[in-house]
Amino acid sequence: MMAIAAGWIVVLLLAGGFAVDRTLTNLVEDNFDDQLDYMLTAMIASAEIGPDGEVYFNRPLGDQRFLEPNSGLYWQISGKGHDDWPSRSLWDRSLRASGDVAPDERIHLYDSNQFANEPLRMAERSVVLPGSKTQWWFVVAASREELDFQIRRVRAILVWSFAILGLGLFGMAMLQSWIGLGPLRRVRAAIQNLRATGASRIDEPLPLEVQPLVEEVNALLSHTDQQAEEARTHAGNLAHALKTPLTVVTNAATARAPDLSDTVIREARTMQRHVEHHLARARAVGRRAVGHSRTGVFQSAEAVRRAVERLHPEARIDIAGNRQAVVGIERQDLDEILGNLIENAAKYGGGSVFVTIDAEAGASACTIWVEDDGPGIPPPERTRIFDRGARLDTGKPGTGLGLAIVRDVAQIYGGDVALAESEDLGGLLVRLSLPRA
Repeated sequence: MMAIAAGWIVVLLLAGGFAVDRTLTNLVEDNFDDQLDYMLTAMIASAEIGPDGEVYFNRPLGDQRFLEPNSGLYWQISGKGHDDWPSRSLWDRSLRASGDVAPDERIHLYDSNQFANEPLRMAERSVVLPGSKTQWWFVVAASREELDFQIRRVRAILVWSFAILGLGLFGMAMLQSWIGLGPLRRVRAAIQNLRATGASRIDEPLPLEVQPLVEEVNALLSHTDQQAEEARTHAGNLAHALKTPLTVVTNAATARAPDLSDTVIREARTMQRHVEHHLARARAVGRRAVGHSRTGVFQSAEAVRRAVERLHPEARIDIAGNRQAVVGIERQDLDEILGNLIENAAKYGGGSVFVTIDAEAGASACTIWVEDDGPGIPPPERTRIFDRGARLDTGKPGTGLGLAIVRDVAQIYGGDVALAESEDLGGLLVRLSLPRA
């Protein structure tokens, strides 16, 4: 910020300084030229033609420097066929009029280097005086030393003024940056205080400019605490789920039970189911933390239908609804959710499964209905069925973890799942709600 401010200050001051320099220099030069114009006009107004046909002044010129040799201010009158009439200040020198000036009776101003080490500013005009047919050239010349001195003085004042102005502006820019970034230093100190005290959020009152940043930091801290709590709960649930099978296996081994091998196999499968369930939740949490995902619901449902129809060829699965619906969930997790729901409907239903995508169009979330024509689930059992290992039909193979995985993965992504009765098919209706991408 300071470097950019310094760069712009330098560029703008250079541009402004150049413009002011040209303006003041032109004003000084114009004032100098006005003086020469005045002297030249006074010469012409005082000039007359004498009886001998030569030019003379009917009154003396007012500036004393015309009488001092090499004073830096000179005049000269020239005419074809007549001798040049110079001022006494020229002494033994003479002025050369510009050869490219036409006799148009206008005043012409230009610079000349005809005198060594003395650049001149010259004003000349051609006039035909009354009583004479000769074209007379009136020339006034002044040394540029005074003019150049005034210009150098103006430029020196400009340089020092703009240098001081630039330093002042840069100092103010530095002060502004320091004061403007002060709230960020306070945020840094507040974050350091979090590490030192172990607080979970920033409660220090801070300026409004950084309040959105503080809110985002607090949201991040809350999210981190929530993830840590989820991890602790997840580890505790896994430990609790494995504790009972391990106790059964340990007791059977200690008692040298005759059915030890069957017990180990049964409890090992139970532990395997719990490990797979918790691994599925861990994968979903990890993929959610990577970033926002986009998955087409219809494409995922079509892939799941093809897989389920190979496992249950007797089932008929129909998919309808919004083909462009996109949800903010990883494709692998959406396949697992829909796979569990559609497979359960095909396994426990009467053979007909109907999937409606974006069933509640216009809602803030994408709603997916999975219906079957089976016996359904009684209302008192619709809450318990989401528990790990809960099964209503033990006559068919399964682990009892399908709906638990569906609920947990959906909730990880901010969704939800609920059970109801299908009005069209009469069986179970699973209402899955997932956030739109």
